[in-house]
Amino acid sequence: MERSSGILLHITSLPSKYGIGNLGKEAYAFVDFLKQAGQKYWQILPLCPPGYGDSPYQGFSTFAGNPYLIDPEQLVERGWLRQEVLDSVEWSQRDDQVDFRKMYDERLHMLQAAFHGFREDMPADFAAFTEQEASWLPEYALFMAIKAHFEDRPWLEWPADIRLHQPQALAYYRELLSLDVQFHCFLQYVFHEQWQKLRAYAHKNGVKIIGDVPIYVPLDSADVWAHPENFQLGRTRRPKCVAGCPPDGFSKNGQYWGNPIYDWERMEQSGFSWWLQRIGAAGRNYDVVRIDHFRGIESYWSIPAVNKTARKGHWVKGPGMKLVGAIQSAYPDIAFIAEDLGFLTPEVLQLVEDSGWPGMKVLEFAFDPREPSNYLPHKYGENCICYTGTHDNETLRQWCAGISPESDAYAREYLGISKEDDLAKAIIEAGAGSKAKLFVAQMQDYLGLGGEARMNEPGTLKPENWRWRMLPGQASEELAQEIYRLTRGTKRV
Repeated sequence: MERSSGILLHITSLPSKYGIGNLGKEAYAFVDFLKQAGQKYWQILPLCPPGYGDSPYQGFSTFAGNPYLIDPEQLVERGWLRQEVLDSVEWSQRDDQVDFRKMYDERLHMLQAAFHGFREDMPADFAAFTEQEASWLPEYALFMAIKAHFEDRPWLEWPADIRLHQPQALAYYRELLSLDVQFHCFLQYVFHEQWQKLRAYAHKNGVKIIGDVPIYVPLDSADVWAHPENFQLGRTRRPKCVAGCPPDGFSKNGQYWGNPIYDWERMEQSGFSWWLQRIGAAGRNYDVVRIDHFRGIESYWSIPAVNKTARKGHWVKGPGMKLVGAIQSAYPDIAFIAEDLGFLTPEVLQLVEDSGWPGMKVLEFAFDPREPSNYLPHKYGENCICYTGTHDNETLRQWCAGISPESDAYAREYLGISKEDDLAKAIIEAGAGSKAKLFVAQMQDYLGLGGEARMNEPGTLKPENWRWRMLPGQASEELAQEIYRLTRGTKRV
């Protein structure tokens, strides 16, 4: 990875007439904006179908693409959908927010209309696609069809035979729901086609994609239902323990994520085959793979499933370099980023060093005068990625407005600016000027937006989470030129 810079903006946050950012013309326009701004990377969040809380980190499958991101105008161009169907729906009442309820109520109806058109003239390469993705697609499509059949209830609430993945039940539901199964295969076919087309356009314009692989998958997912052997589950397939984070200065109860934890011993016996499969799938979608919660590979916070908070969890050793080494051996040509944030021990730091993967430095963590920080820009080596903040942090403008007078004074003294100067802008300039091989800012930070544009607040189910959208025209030519001047001046072009 050369000295360069990029912007963090999820697909859902793009402008669109259809209620949510998608893989259509606004995505192509954003690639043009990145090129004009001298940016080499576009970082996005997981592309999987969002589940609980509308979070892309709680997807129904680690392999599947989010149908909400399908560009409906391309379906019209293919002749599978009539424009009147699109125009008959009020997709959103606010251009700066995703209405996930509207997506849930209307999006699949629209896609089902397109599916009927698709079936009338099925493309010749559809069968080849389903065969190519046979390691996960049939189980995922069946999972989603059964889920809809049982009114979207979690799979643990399904009848025992299909909940336990028994062969007779699988055969029965495959026949009963064959058209619904094909519908979900169609959605993945269209998503894959549109995504790879957009990615090729990005490559043509010198832009690479950084994508996220969450360390865990949710309990209510095709991954757990179809492969329970990979997880620490009981006889009835309920988790014995779940994932989270211990209590800290930000949360007295810690974070209770609720994801089932892998049976790492069993996974090692199979050569980590499931993990290698998901990393391979990520490598086909992204140019750089960011592994979320990397410290959980060294050791993870295990919470008894009966508990309601994370307080009574304990640390358990993870697979460490056994898993990392297997990934590196299988995929020597994929570039990785280790998300090494959180409670870091010498063992975690050693794992990051042994992996050779760049870790992360978040500027919002740097300016606390009460404690020394490894996040101050002058302490960076080259092998790291510098961020203003991540999707889980406040926007930089929001953070600057909320820090203590002591932190504000400390930051201004460190950056060599006065009380009248723009602190957020100075922090961006310091990150861009650092030794880090890659500098990434949230799009919200370049736009100077406040708390209304925060993407997510971890450990909460706030309705505002994951909803922010960029307004049409905000990614302007003037802003691109301003970012380009910074990028050129810090020798990142």
